[in-house]
Amino acid sequence: MALTIGVDARAASEEPAGRGRVVRELLRAFAQRDDPHRWRLYARQRWDVPLDERFSWRRVAARDPWWHLGTALRANDACDVFLSTNSYLTPGGLLVPAATMVYDLVAFDPALRPRRESLWIERVTLPVAVRRSAALLAISQATARQLVARYPDARFKVVVTPLAASPVTGGGPDLPADQRAGILAVGTLEPRKNLPRLVAAYARLPEETQRDHPLLVTGKVGWDTGETLAALDSLGDRCRLLGYVPDAELAALYGRCAVFAYPSLGEGFGLPVLEAMAGGAAVLTSDRSSLPEVGGDAAVYVDPTDERAIAGELAALLADVPRRERLRQRAHERARAFSWDRTAALVLGALERVAGQPSSRS
Repeated sequence: MALTIGVDARAASEEPAGRGRVVRELLRAFAQRDDPHRWRLYARQRWDVPLDERFSWRRVAARDPWWHLGTALRANDACDVFLSTNSYLTPGGLLVPAATMVYDLVAFDPALRPRRESLWIERVTLPVAVRRSAALLAISQATARQLVARYPDARFKVVVTPLAASPVTGGGPDLPADQRAGILAVGTLEPRKNLPRLVAAYARLPEETQRDHPLLVTGKVGWDTGETLAALDSLGDRCRLLGYVPDAELAALYGRCAVFAYPSLGEGFGLPVLEAMAGGAAVLTSDRSSLPEVGGDAAVYVDPTDERAIAGELAALLADVPRRERLRQRAHERARAFSWDRTAALVLGALERVAGQPSSRS
């Protein structure tokens, strides 16, 4: 049966990384599938990448929270089912069934110091989405477990839909000499990325090691960055703050770094870890949340709260080139187990299953 599927596609044009990357890759994967469905993509501005005639854009110019109400009203009249990719609020206004993506429950863990506005926005709207969505698309088993632990009724709706690495991996432009063989860290500068402990661990390395392997940090500046920026600045010229970098340059960094270090305190999935593995990096990451689920046997794990342990594993990896090469090979193999086509198939399967269900009004 051919469906008309509505999608919250705002992030495709509004967010360069994170959820924006997820939405863009899902749209590309949906477009490559041979199915009869038609897609209505709701956004403030269209993503300027051609798809095909099955996809049409619907511009809703309002700001939040009015965007969600306006989009829900339009989707109720035009769609059979709706994919909420970037908010728990839209399902509250939908009369058609909704499948809602759940990335993480960081807002419910004060120890991770989430963005202040998410503390109340997500805490208020996620329970609404749990009640009103016909399917909840958790991006990892870890997220699914946390969701069900907090909302037991969610277990009847959860579908685990792992993410994948973007196709731009390996190659890319040549890098300046001071960006080769570095220790690479990727992600928005925010407290849970745990960069102050990474800096403290890096500072424990021998001076010669630090000279040979500068700390390279990419990602936009987030929130509560005082401690993070002070720690990074303390390294002087041993640290390069690169900001947001385009995909091709990021792929080059993944492929040429000595170690990719991601000692995050908590992740819904940990997409940079998978992208680093796909790019052929030797990965050092945390032993908690979803990260072992993503890295499998192709990464080195460490307690992210233990600076000495992080330093020890960094030193061991930097000193053992054959071990790093074995990790790189396993990383390539591990990354191939994830694909956006598989993610899209899981998401579409959930949408097709719930399309005939009435929307919950409880």
